[in-house]
Amino acid sequence: MGRWHFSAKNLDPLTTAIASGRDLRISFKHAVEICNSIRGLPLEKAKKLLEDVINFRRPIPFRRFHKKVPHHRGAGKWPYARWPVKAAKAILEVLENAEANAEYKGLNTERLWIVHAAAHKGDKIEKYIYRAFGRRTPYFQTLVHVEIGLEER
Repeated sequence: MGRWHFSAKNLDPLTTAIASGRDLRISFKHAVEICNSIRGLPLEKAKKLLEDVINFRRPIPFRRFHKKVPHHRGAGKWPYARWPVKAAKAILEVLENAEANAEYKGLNTERLWIVHAAAHKGDKIEKYIYRAFGRRTPYFQTLVHVEIGLEER
């Protein structure tokens, strides 16, 4: 079994805490947009944002993957938005793990900021639907790796 590596190399180990979720069954595009939305926020604001997304109070603006995404009013200046609930739940869990890691390290959890949030494609689960006349239709699922880095400021 291979070892996992963290993609951000310039984090100071004394003032940062990291956590990662590996092989999550969520949408890669949703994970990328959520990570882009929470990067640079304080920890409490990011957790509040994800809880609001789960409860359909605030949408996530889709800045990169916005093809065929409808316009919504609550996304701020950016018109394309969605509520990726399943991905928000998984990333909130990783965020809480990073907070627990920071607390274990002795960092002040009220002064934590998200300095690194990234989503990477993982393995692919290959499945097929068998059809008439000897055909089959593939439906593959790409697993996602999510990394969160918190820094005390």
